[in-house]
Amino acid sequence: MSDKNILIDTINDFKNTMDGQTVSIHGKEYSTVAHRVAIARRNLGSNISICTRLIDKDEKSVTFKASIFINGKLIATGYAEEQRQASRINQTSALEVCETSAIGRALAFCGLTNDNIASAEEVSAAIMQQDKKAEQALTTLKSISHAGSYQSWISDHKTFLSEMKKKNPIGYQNFMQAFTEVKTQLKNKGVIQ
Repeated sequence: MSDKNILIDTINDFKNTMDGQTVSIHGKEYSTVAHRVAIARRNLGSNISICTRLIDKDEKSVTFKASIFINGKLIATGYAEEQRQASRINQTSALEVCETSAIGRALAFCGLTNDNIASAEEVSAAIMQQDKKAEQALTTLKSISHAGSYQSWISDHKTFLSEMKKKNPIGYQNFMQAFTEVKTQLKNKGVIQ
């Protein structure tokens, strides 16, 4: 089978297995990098090589390039850049996040896409970076000094959290992880029970 045919079969498999494998963000469906990789590996096995290269890194940002080869032939490349201070995850794992984004983009350029080149993870991170409300909400939560303030915080942020959960489920999941950490700190300090 030719490289073209196995890639077309892989793209068709990707499109046929998207049910339940996308994340809705602001009403658009985005596939995850994990789904793109899984379909590529399932269909192409050892015929596909996913090669990544660190382009640049410093204290502020990381840049990666991913190249996709099928049977040794370059099919597509993808680049990604991550700012280390963009999110809590990037503060510790910017390198990994950046490499994953580059791979997702390269696979999308191979055709493993539902008409959105960006992955669900990429769009979610961009929204979270733009939406400073989440950061402000966590900062406010950290400054709470008694149980009454905590209950007020919950009431004041109920709508915001509900909208985030609907519009940006990955961002919501990341926010809730940070929220749980702050809540644990407040419990340990005796501020809440």
